[in-house]
Amino acid sequence: MQDRYVETVLGRIRLRIDGSGPAMLFWPSLLMDGTLWSAQAAHFADRFQVILVDPPGHGGSQPLTGPFTFEQCAQVITQILDDLGVDKAHLIGNSWGGMIGGTFAALHPDRIGIAVLMNATASPAGRRQRFEYGVLTRTAQLLGGIRGPLKAPVRDAFLGPTARSEKPEVVATVNELAAKVNITSGRHAVTSVVPRRPDQRALFGRIRTPVLVVAGGEDQTFPPDETEEMADSIPGARFVVLEQSAHLAALESPKEVNALIDDFLADQGAATY
Repeated sequence: MQDRYVETVLGRIRLRIDGSGPAMLFWPSLLMDGTLWSAQAAHFADRFQVILVDPPGHGGSQPLTGPFTFEQCAQVITQILDDLGVDKAHLIGNSWGGMIGGTFAALHPDRIGIAVLMNATASPAGRRQRFEYGVLTRTAQLLGGIRGPLKAPVRDAFLGPTARSEKPEVVATVNELAAKVNITSGRHAVTSVVPRRPDQRALFGRIRTPVLVVAGGEDQTFPPDETEEMADSIPGARFVVLEQSAHLAALESPKEVNALIDDFLADQGAATY
């Protein structure tokens, strides 16, 4: 897997690229980086050009200097594809990446194959979520990062009882990635994706690409009913619940997620463009 850096409207973005063939771009959740998708990269790189994105302000990407819009995130994807000389890509996104995947599909229909949107929403944040994430970012700023008393609530926002009790390696990965977050960048990203999150349901009604929406049965951040509402806003979208996954399905249930993507590609005749 090779590193590549692309200058974008939201700063320099780090990519990890492997394989050859049709492009498949992966964008992770808040507080995570492109390594969230390691199991998918290993599975698909024999048939696809796999592009793992460290999203703005995360991982090896340049720190954020302020909040952003979802339209700017979609522009980042177009700039990545332009830099790589790629006309279009399948887009796989988790949480923040799932929301941006929908934005991109609606705004740039000529540049996307299929979309798989996981653990995401098309709705604005409710009062409780805005409050909880506001407390999280203020406390993290005081502590200088996600550490100490913040580790458990962040872990529990991402992982459900199955992963917490049966998958210690998944818990360790979440703790490790969250601890690495640049807290100023993290605050800008959380502000943009939680309290400033737009209502995208009408926009998603414009999507014409094939879309698979995946919810986690144990997801407390975006419960299945909320994610299903997002699926309902997308014409023709298919909706699936992974009962023993929470908010990071690709990390918690990699074999199941890989199989879902494989089956959806085959059903759409989209293994190639």
